[in-house]
Amino acid sequence: MNALLKNRTWEIVDLPEEKKTVGCKWVFTIKCKPNGSIERYKAKLVAKDVKNAFLNGNLEKEVFMDLPPSFEEKLGKKKVCRLKKSLYSLKQSPRVWFERFGKVIKLQGYIQSQANHTMFYKHSREGKIVVLIVYADDIILTGDDSLELERLKKVLTREFEIKDLGPLKYFLGMEFARSKKGIFISQRKYVLDLLSETGLLGCKAIETPVKLNLKLQLASPVEMIDKEKYQRLVGRLIYLSHTRPDIAFAVSMVSQFMHSPNQGHFDAVYKILRYLRGTPGKGLLYENRGHLQVDVFTDADWAGSVIVTWQS
Repeated sequence: MNALLKNRTWEIVDLPEEKKTVGCKWVFTIKCKPNGSIERYKAKLVAKDVKNAFLNGNLEKEVFMDLPPSFEEKLGKKKVCRLKKSLYSLKQSPRVWFERFGKVIKLQGYIQSQANHTMFYKHSREGKIVVLIVYADDIILTGDDSLELERLKKVLTREFEIKDLGPLKYFLGMEFARSKKGIFISQRKYVLDLLSETGLLGCKAIETPVKLNLKLQLASPVEMIDKEKYQRLVGRLIYLSHTRPDIAFAVSMVSQFMHSPNQGHFDAVYKILRYLRGTPGKGLLYENRGHLQVDVFTDADWAGSVIVTWQS
């Protein structure tokens, strides 16, 4: 609530006769550390009508909202909030927030990447670089220009309500660990959460994610089962494969049947999950070799025989 009031998110007014309000409610969440322990408790005031981070964006369209719970007792039921800033769950919030954020960053001399619009970078005359990546209200800063990094942090603190969490440890389900060897990226908590949600946390682990010479067939309309669940599971595995190239081939197989899965396709997905049960902490190590040589991995059998059988 302090952040909402500090940002002057709304003003209390009488509702115009021709206007309608959107509802609101408090949403309470728990933010966890990578090891699963509780880091802090969070509370967000959310607009009810549409499906957070966006309190710093100025609204272009007039929006009226019901008073937050407990405010009615103090101000009366006839009063409403006229929103001056974007609120969590308003449909225009992401666009408004990102537009304002982008303007502030570009005024600091940063260039927006054309390959990834959420990335901004700035080169110094000395050949140093600072890179910024933003996803909703999560921001990563990196680079070898320490003075520019500190300057940018001060700008962000002045313009937005930000909290410096220190060296990167956790971002969008990915865990980061630094050592003399380099940077290790894994998704251990993500894997354990996925296993827990599917009831496989206590299952017996297996050694490979896919059966040798497996041939999956397209499902007939009669065989198709629980498409939404299948799409949800495979979608999560696709995201996991970003740090787990050992499951990339198996995931590419099961992802071909998102539109019509049958029991055989589900069995293949659960086999991947049972493999993950025995290897939750695997990931990628970007070694510190003292140079900027880029390492690449690819599928050696990319142009091999088709893995889907089309026989009726």
